[in-house]
Amino acid sequence: MNLKDIKTAYFLGIGGIGMSAIARYFNHIGLQVLGYDKTETPLTKKLSEEGMQIHYHDDPNYVINLHLNKENTLVVLTPAIPKDHQEWAWFKTNLFTIQKRSQVLGILSEAYKTIGVAGTHGKTTTSTMVAHILTSSAVKCNAFLGGISSNYQTNLLLHPETESKNAADQFTVVEADEFDRSFLTLHPFLSVITSTDADHLDIYGEHGAMQESFLEYANKLVNGGTLFIKEGLDIIPKVKVNYKTYGLNQSAQIYASNIRINEAEHIFDLNIDSKIISDLSLGIPGMHNIENAVAASAAAIYAGVSETELRTALASFKGVKRRFEYIIKESNRIFIDDYAHHPEELKAIISSVKRMYPNLPLVASFQPHLFSRTRDFAEDFAKALSMVDHLLLLDIYPARELPIEGVSSSMLLENITCAKKELVSKEQLLETVAQLKPHLFLTLGAGDIDALVQPIKKVLE
Repeated sequence: MNLKDIKTAYFLGIGGIGMSAIARYFNHIGLQVLGYDKTETPLTKKLSEEGMQIHYHDDPNYVINLHLNKENTLVVLTPAIPKDHQEWAWFKTNLFTIQKRSQVLGILSEAYKTIGVAGTHGKTTTSTMVAHILTSSAVKCNAFLGGISSNYQTNLLLHPETESKNAADQFTVVEADEFDRSFLTLHPFLSVITSTDADHLDIYGEHGAMQESFLEYANKLVNGGTLFIKEGLDIIPKVKVNYKTYGLNQSAQIYASNIRINEAEHIFDLNIDSKIISDLSLGIPGMHNIENAVAASAAAIYAGVSETELRTALASFKGVKRRFEYIIKESNRIFIDDYAHHPEELKAIISSVKRMYPNLPLVASFQPHLFSRTRDFAEDFAKALSMVDHLLLLDIYPARELPIEGVSSSMLLENITCAKKELVSKEQLLETVAQLKPHLFLTLGAGDIDALVQPIKKVLE
């Protein structure tokens, strides 16, 4: 099906962060957008306010009563939809065109000059940073993001000439997701790979298979483009396209130097193509974010952004919701929320927070995400979480998985060596935070721990 022939798009799992960005795009260009999701959330409410029709019960009769024309209706599917979903079965039986979210994103990436940002961590912040730099400059872009930009309060950014005939000359920024090998549908002109640490082993089986997938993504670069790849990644020797390494060390081809940190203010010099762009100030904290900024700046410069535009955009970047997000930032109390759910991400956020606030004991709550991930990286999780001073550990958030025998938060807690540690329920977490009133508090995890952020904020205030 040609996208130009579509009049209606029906999303199975419309409330997903990646799905909702495409839904917003289709809604913007004038398609009728309908969809199902399991639960009403602030995001689905926002989509409804924007004119999309959403329901929350798996009901084939609901779909039948819409009287959709299969000749001009596209059904978009998220991998999170279970195989026994009745609406999905009805669409299959009645021979509707059904595409995975990644396939639709792949079609869109072919129509534009695409910048794809991949990596087991760092991709959401880096892609959002690239999109902000381009949007703030004369270059402009569309962007399909994997998080809600704090600058724009949305996961979809639109080029002011989205519907013009010059789509092939417009940049589109996409978060290239390795889950389910989704990023292999993309056709990037500029590309970033931030990391290839082991993850999603429930999909890939073993780390080597995942790295092969990243290598395939790296080599999908459109002729004439450039790949910016984190220095030291194992796949670099096998990359066959034009690439440049980046990082925080002079051994990388593009790197940050003269890094100065004063609490939340991070300043650095960018060394790129025999030039030094001095005294760049980054609007968000964290050494890992300076590294993300090096990659984002390189991609933006190659897209045509000027040094002056880059300087202004980096300073005004506010980050992404749930990525090193300050919930409370006062002289006597700091509360930060972060999506970190992989040991390397935990290590990055915890070390950054401790570096910025060395005199305050760090109390943190972590909600493990997936039984398989907890099992596969139990030792690394324990090491990372042992860095905090007082850990409040929640039960594992199962997401798409059934329990695995012997895998639990209690198992994880046994191997954590921080000074104070305890397993708590969500209710107990609020009570404990109310008793402790920590001066430095961190919530971590990709499950539903974010639903506790505002109640915790009230307790702390």
